Amino acid sequence: MIQYATKQVTVFQSALFQTTSTVISLDEHIVIVDPNWLPHEVRAIQDYVQSIRGDKELYLLFTHGDFDHIIGYRAFPDAKSIGSIGLQNHPKKDHKLHLIHDFDATYYLTRDYPIEFPELDIVISEDHQQLTLGTSTLHFYLAPGHSADGLFTIVDSLGLFVAGDYLSDFELPFIYDSAKSYKKTIEKASQIIDADGIQLLVPGHGQTTDSHAEIKRRAHLALDHLERLTNAVIAKDEALIATMEKEHAFFSPTTQESHKENVRIIRSEYSGE
Repeated sequence: MIQYATKQVTVFQSALFQTTSTVISLDEHIVIVDPNWLPHEVRAIQDYVQSIRGDKELYLLFTHGDFDHIIGYRAFPDAKSIGSIGLQNHPKKDHKLHLIHDFDATYYLTRDYPIEFPELDIVISEDHQQLTLGTSTLHFYLAPGHSADGLFTIVDSLGLFVAGDYLSDFELPFIYDSAKSYKKTIEKASQIIDADGIQLLVPGHGQTTDSHAEIKRRAHLALDHLERLTNAVIAKDEALIATMEKEHAFFSPTTQESHKENVRIIRSEYSGE
């Protein structure tokens, strides 16, 4: 379904995990971010892009390589692809493809495009790397922590911040890469929010917002949870660690496992255990 729409930015939201896919219509180009999840949802994005495309050139932007975010890659075969150096060098490409095939097989899903890991035409290897598309400029920032290959994107002319799996309105940190990197990435996000004239935030999961106060609240929410959990792990406060598990929205075996992984990574990085 379409969650948010203006003349230039349309955000689709999947029924699964409230995962977003953003279509950005620029003067001469269209940028599609993380087309996902279910086959009919990907088709809806395809149909929408076709309805507005005209003779514009297509780009696919991947915020990171988690399988739900790359699942629609080959649905746009003539698009040029953009992603981080971490995505290009992802060490578990076959595993990500296995997860897609397993997901589709489990739910008897068929797709009208092949399942492949993204091959990148444009590789982002450093902070503030710039890409000019016609009259529009995109700036990129490496965003490790949730995953090692995370990427922030700023569309200058729109004041648009595409955050990937950070700054959700409900989802607390899921750390699969590094707690220390996650903290630095949220601090980087706060600097971007304050310095780059951000007017609109699209997270990888959850609601788009044009409220500067709400954007800052989300950064604070993530950093506060991470700092309190880190302190609890260092202090070996098992009661507080257990209590914080229940702070996750949609409390479930999924969030419980993510919380355990957060604790494991924090313990490894800060306590050497």
